[in-house]
Amino acid sequence: MALLQNAEFWVGVGVVLFFVLLIVVKVPATAGKALDDRAAKIQSSLDEAERLRAEALQLLEGLKAQRAEAEAQAAQMLKDAEAEARRLEADAKVKLEELIARRTALADRRITQAEQQAAADVKAAAADLAAHIAETLLRQRLEGLTVDPLVDRAVEQLGARLQ
Repeated sequence: MALLQNAEFWVGVGVVLFFVLLIVVKVPATAGKALDDRAAKIQSSLDEAERLRAEALQLLEGLKAQRAEAEAQAAQMLKDAEAEARRLEADAKVKLEELIARRTALADRRITQAEQQAAADVKAAAADLAAHIAETLLRQRLEGLTVDPLVDRAVEQLGARLQ
């Protein structure tokens, strides 16, 4: 019975009883089930993560396609805007040239009218001067009762020249 007094023997018996108790209480099965449940949760999380990854990749591809389409639309809009700007520039240039032509023509007409008016004013002034000279000569002639054939001829030609 020296074995019953040996401390190592009782430690060994305690360890064996502990393991037997664990098996009787089904701790390994419970621990296995808990580990299996945990593994199932991890697997479902991995499956969900894979599904989300695939969905994210699909969404990314969709966004890349939308981006490419938006860039193409922006490029087309830019191209159309540049074409419209060139067209508007050409229209503005034509309108400016027409405006310049109209204003030049108006200025030419005004210059012509001014020239005509100046010529008419000169003719009127000349006619007034000639009439005044003729009146003065006639008055002198009547006062002096002298006849000047040169003046008579000039007065006759004056009427023809003024018309």
